[in-house]
Amino acid sequence: MRKKFAVFIDRDGTINLDVDNLSKIKDLTILPNVSKAITLLNKFHIPVIVITNQPVIARGLLTKEGIKKIHREINCRLQKMGAKIDDFYFCPHHPHANIEKYRITCICRKPGTAMYKQAAKDFGVELKKSYVIGNSFRDIDAGKTLGTITISVASNQKGVQNLNSDYSVKNLYQAVELILKKEKLR
Repeated sequence: MRKKFAVFIDRDGTINLDVDNLSKIKDLTILPNVSKAITLLNKFHIPVIVITNQPVIARGLLTKEGIKKIHREINCRLQKMGAKIDDFYFCPHHPHANIEKYRITCICRKPGTAMYKQAAKDFGVELKKSYVIGNSFRDIDAGKTLGTITISVASNQKGVQNLNSDYSVKNLYQAVELILKKEKLR
């Protein structure tokens, strides 16, 4: 029997425009074709899980509830276009945080793998069959450590970088097309 897999996606620069420390909904812009990409994953009942470092909390720019509000807004906008993210996992920590309780070196902050492991447990998926998509070495390094298939996407400002990923594409839609082809779903 085929093992269940998930697609773990970075948030800033992969799903939404990276505005450096997104803390206001008015600054939230979903990138082109993201809803189309996520809709394809939804069609095949593939869990879509966002894994994101959110140092805006550690810097005191936003609370955990504020992050959750932004995540609800992302899902609300996507749902209007027929797409749905199954869950969001975020790390509020930063080793140089302004807020002392978040000033730690933790195992959840990417490239740490704790968020992925928790999500895999919560969704009953096998990490080694899953995919990690992101625009940073943190995403790719975490995916490599976990034994997932890694796909780097171009960031807002730069083209596709050499991040030592298994695959490199221009955007989330191309990453999803690649996954569906590899999984023989297209």
